[in-house]
Amino acid sequence: MKRIVQFYIDGFRRMTIGRSLWLLIIIKLAVIFLVLKLFFFPDVLGSLSSDDERAEAVRQTLTERSR
Repeated sequence: MKRIVQFYIDGFRRMTIGRSLWLLIIIKLAVIFLVLKLFFFPDVLGSLSSDDERAEAVRQTLTERSR
């Protein structure tokens, strides 16, 4: 197991172009998830003021999906 881990660590150390590609992939994933969260998953519970309103919103959502 130690040899396998050492193999991958050594491979990542010797990368030249691969590092910039991994950085690009990580940046793209972060942007994609940020856009998805902002536009497709709104913060419905944050807009409600009391715990009772939040509980009712969760209750309605769960009962609507189960039908």
